[in-house]
Amino acid sequence: MARRNDERRAALVDAAIEVLAAEGARGLTFRAVDAGAGVPTGTASNYFANRDDLLTQAGARVYERLRPDEATMEATRTAPHDKETYTRLMRELVGRVSGFRTGYLALLELRLEATRRPALRSVLTERVRADVDANVSFHEASGLPGDAMAVKLLVLTLNWLIVEQLTLPDVFSEEEREALVTAAVDRIVFAEPSPEG
Repeated sequence: MARRNDERRAALVDAAIEVLAAEGARGLTFRAVDAGAGVPTGTASNYFANRDDLLTQAGARVYERLRPDEATMEATRTAPHDKETYTRLMRELVGRVSGFRTGYLALLELRLEATRRPALRSVLTERVRADVDANVSFHEASGLPGDAMAVKLLVLTLNWLIVEQLTLPDVFSEEEREALVTAAVDRIVFAEPSPEG
């Protein structure tokens, strides 16, 4: 029974992500989530204490679904530590995140909603900080070139490229996006240090 409840909760949270992406935070109601999950009206209210609980769990679920699988992680650990590999990894990252369009759009909605909800802001801040720290730790353990600052700069740069791709996809062509990823890796990770720094 517990497994069925976990599966039902996951289906409800996944439906909440879809509602957030399609309707925005204002459209996220228990009724909309029930309809999106194809369950009887009133089901979501049995699984979530309130709307804030649902928003918070949707944010956590987006990050779960964006996490690379173990095969991808292992391929990263064993790949050569050169510029070509690094660029390929960043392109794969942009592709994976962009491939979960509704999840990323839902996350943007959650970030906007967090500006009005201190509890959600606290949860998202903690989650995003943990994600950045995990990326830095993985990077350092992998032996890939670049330091923690390079990882953080790439996170910021590629996140905005993904936003551009998902919200205004005609601003840059696919070739331009690939060139931008290549340039970001080249200039952030492999640039010669400045004499001052």
